[in-house]
Formats: sequence, structure tokens, C-alpha cells
Amino acid sequence: MQAANDLRRCLETCDVDGAVSVWRKVNPHLPVPSDPLAALHMARTSSESIPLKLRAYSHKWLIERGLPSLLPDKLRQPAERLYPVVAQTVGISVNYTNKIFAPVAELVRGSMEYAVLETFGDGERDPSVVKARMMEAKNRTLKKLVGAAVHKE
Repeated sequence: MQAANDLRRCLETCDVDGAVSVWRKVNPHLPVPSDPLAALHMARTSSESIPLKLRAYSHKWLIERGLPSLLPDKLRQPAERLYPVVAQTVGISVNYTNKIFAPVAELVRGSMEYAVLETFGDGERDPSVVKARMMEAKNRTLKKLVGAAVHKE
């Protein structure tokens, strides 16, 4: 009974070290999960004795990392209201007053878009990093299309 109380406390406080200790006492013949923090969050989502706010947080934590959540379907909508999804966007605007440069503008915009998608694909969301990579792509494309003599940074 003590182990159950200790595990519940670990689930409520998200105490990874405590949960691993309880695991080793209760299941000495089994290996500790490779990602104990993820296992703890999964256990929180499935445990009916844990308050919804904590279960919802763990649900969000797991979903953000592409891991499965064990939160029942009937609780997913209330959980997502507690911790809504934050949508990130990036605005790209390339303008040239001379219509002759429209194809250049389109290629520059495309290279900037690709840089943003590639940066997001690397898991990097910091706006300063995204902007820096986007501007590098813009400058690199302009240099290729127009030349170093015309394009000065």
C-alpha cells in the first residue's frame, strides 16, 4: 500500500526520480522505462485518481512531443480547453516596385519559405533563429540571381 501512495505522490508532483525508485522496489525484475518522464506523463493521463488539470497538462506535454496520450476521449476536449494549442506563424513579404523583378521576388520568397520550413523541421522555433535562417536564404538567393556586385547587405 505504501508503494501505491508513493507512486500517486510521484504522479501528482511529476517526480521522476521518486517514480523510478518506486518502480525498482515494485518491479526489480523489470528494466526501468527508457524515458521515465514520458512514462510518468502517460501514467498521469490514464490515472483516474489524478485531477483533470494535471492529466490535461500531461496530455498536452505528450501530444507536443508526438507521443501517445492515454487520456480518455471524453476528457480530451476539456483538456484541450485547459491547455490550448499555440499556433505559430511566420510572415514572409518580398516586394519590388518594378514588375520586371516579379520572378526574382517569387524565387526569393520561395527560398525564404523553404528556409522556414526546414528550420521548423529541425525542431527550432526560436523566432530569432528562424528569422536569421530566413534572411540567410534571401541573401543567398539574391546573390545567385543578381550577383554579388548588385546585392550589398
